[in-house]
Amino acid sequence: MKTRVISDLFFLVNSMVSSSALDTITHERVAIKKISPFEHQTFCQRTLREIKILTRFKHENIINIQEIIRSASVEQMKDIYIVQCLMETDLYKLLKTQKLSNDHVCYFLYQILRGLKYIHSANVLHRDLKPSNLLLNTTCDLKICDFGLARVTDPQTDHTGFLTEYVATRWYRAPEIMLNSKGYTKSIDVWSVGCILAEMLSNRPLFPGKHYLDQLNLILAVVGSPSQEDLQCIINDKARSYLISLPHKPKQPWSRLYPGADPRALDLLEKMLTFNPHNRINIEQALAHPYLEQYYDPNDEPVCEEPFTYEMELDDLPKEKLKELIWQEAELHHTRMQEEAVKAAVQ
Repeated sequence: MKTRVISDLFFLVNSMVSSSALDTITHERVAIKKISPFEHQTFCQRTLREIKILTRFKHENIINIQEIIRSASVEQMKDIYIVQCLMETDLYKLLKTQKLSNDHVCYFLYQILRGLKYIHSANVLHRDLKPSNLLLNTTCDLKICDFGLARVTDPQTDHTGFLTEYVATRWYRAPEIMLNSKGYTKSIDVWSVGCILAEMLSNRPLFPGKHYLDQLNLILAVVGSPSQEDLQCIINDKARSYLISLPHKPKQPWSRLYPGADPRALDLLEKMLTFNPHNRINIEQALAHPYLEQYYDPNDEPVCEEPFTYEMELDDLPKEKLKELIWQEAELHHTRMQEEAVKAAVQ
């Protein structure tokens, strides 16, 4: 992807997202993230999941893992250090300090969707997209990070009753996650991107719910009451009955909520924040939307060559086994990087 420099975008000097160091081989500054997950099974699971995903992903809009530093043996390992490319800030911090131009919004949104196309093509749901998980540098490059809550969604596997673990910071959570107790689809990530787009347009979260019901009511106050078709896709009887019991709420015009915004951005926003996940725009359609036409290039929007399968998931493993797998993944990645370096030197 061609880098576009938007000269009026500035960053604060103290907005680093992690500690940094100088790579003495490449002479580039890198970010170093210390992780100490081994006391809890859940933290081990999320750490291993992120390592397994990011060491296999190669995409300009997804944060990479350059190296994993760990102890010489599993028994000695108390922490691990993940080395990644250095990004100066994240979208959350940027929105706290600056109003984005339409050019910024459009370019950032395109990069989010471009990265998400790759993620979804790998049969992976990110499940926690939010501004703080979108890293930025001073040339406006954007990289998606934090895959600790990601899940494999293998199209050959029945996931009913499986995708139930806590997902997504509440403000960016799709309504079907709150209303259905069973499976969901890639459309949950599209909803999160819609919430992020709205926040880029106004520097304010669109649905800052204080709790579960408040979150749902804020959504309905904007997108309106669900139709009969929408209600039919809600498989939780109690949730459906609750929605039916509510007084009717009209849909709010996006132009009233975001006066002065590019009408094409608002059209895309409406398609992303559609209540019914079956009617929500998908990633490929969003990339082809007129709002992004200056960047859209299907030939430069790569997909994952080796999609993940359900067998790569990590449910119900004890923390001792997870720790062993983390050590093995670190060793495997180190070996893989050495082999690639040798190939590059020969060429």
